Amino acid sequence: MLVDHFDAFAGGLWNTFQYCVIAAIGALILGAVVAIFRISPIPPLRWVGTAYVTVFRNVPLTIVFFFSAFGLPALGSNADFLKIPGLDQIVPRLGTDLPFFRFAVIGLVVYTAAFVCEALRSGVNAVAAGQAEAARAIGLTFTQNLRYVVLPQAWKAAIVPLGSVIIAMIKNSAIAAFFGVLGELTYRGYNLIVEDNEPAIPTFIGIAIGFLIMTIPLSLLLDRVERQRAVTR
Repeated sequence: MLVDHFDAFAGGLWNTFQYCVIAAIGALILGAVVAIFRISPIPPLRWVGTAYVTVFRNVPLTIVFFFSAFGLPALGSNADFLKIPGLDQIVPRLGTDLPFFRFAVIGLVVYTAAFVCEALRSGVNAVAAGQAEAARAIGLTFTQNLRYVVLPQAWKAAIVPLGSVIIAMIKNSAIAAFFGVLGELTYRGYNLIVEDNEPAIPTFIGIAIGFLIMTIPLSLLLDRVERQRAVTR
């Protein structure tokens, strides 16, 4: 069955890979912004960052997808701002008139950004306090301190936790199939079961293999990075 429907699985894997790459980039950017809010010396920004993390770390991803897929249209939005010139040529589904792909990207980005924020914050906490104090002593502003001293070191300390967050995000992307994201790996497998009457177990084995193809290389890379960091300590 897997050989007979190889094109379906390969196409679904490619679409899921594109979806995850876009969501990962968005989550890293938004998560970095929220992390800056969390460590900001300005209390209102800290409150916003804390509230964001508290809400999205404790709400099921299914609920986030639901509000993204059905709440945004109710508010009159079809996520047109994701039709980024050039990017919609690389990922044509960003420019299609059916916005469910863009809604799914937003849902996964918003949810994952909370975990990216905490991974980055753990990296910031790993930076010796004397580093920031020395930067302030020579007259660097808070923004300069973050840009030149804290964040470059925090990224290195947080790379393994961030990798774990991205792996979890890839697995979470399977939920998008149940909110109208056509062509995704899980959606293709579901169609094979429902429309082609293929057996469920081999189909889900094929879906699992597809996700393993995406997650195992990243997991091996993280293991290598962690071993190298242990050697250099």
